[in-house]
Amino acid sequence: MNYVQSSQVAEDVVQDFFVSLWFKSKDLEINTSLKSYLFTSVKNRCLDYLKHTKIKENFQKQAAALSSPPEASQFNLYVETELNEILTSAIEKLPSRCREIFKLSRYKGLKNAEIARELNISKRTVELQVSNALKFLRGKLKNLLPLYLIAFILP
Repeated sequence: MNYVQSSQVAEDVVQDFFVSLWFKSKDLEINTSLKSYLFTSVKNRCLDYLKHTKIKENFQKQAAALSSPPEASQFNLYVETELNEILTSAIEKLPSRCREIFKLSRYKGLKNAEIARELNISKRTVELQVSNALKFLRGKLKNLLPLYLIAFILP
């Protein structure tokens, strides 16, 4: 408790030590007094816990420092919303059957065979419709790639 400053953590460290001791009991050779061994082992586990806690705190500080400022987050959210609206609009311009197949494939995650079975069409038709939809969308959205890269790569 003097090392970790928390009774709950101290209990966890001691319990973890005794579980470890139980599993190592067959291979364990203690050359000092048992009391000394127990106290030293628990003290070392407490020090390990403190080191780990310090490393975690440093990592969290670094992650917080690297995260984008709120203004950049709002800008990225705005750009993402705009891009989603443009994508949705482009999908709505697909022919109805092509749009239906594309949505089943991309939004519902169905495989081509499952879509073919559900819509009672051939698997090859599904493949062609998805391919046509992707070609159409690439053509409609190709000019947006530089905008997307600027918005999400540069903070």
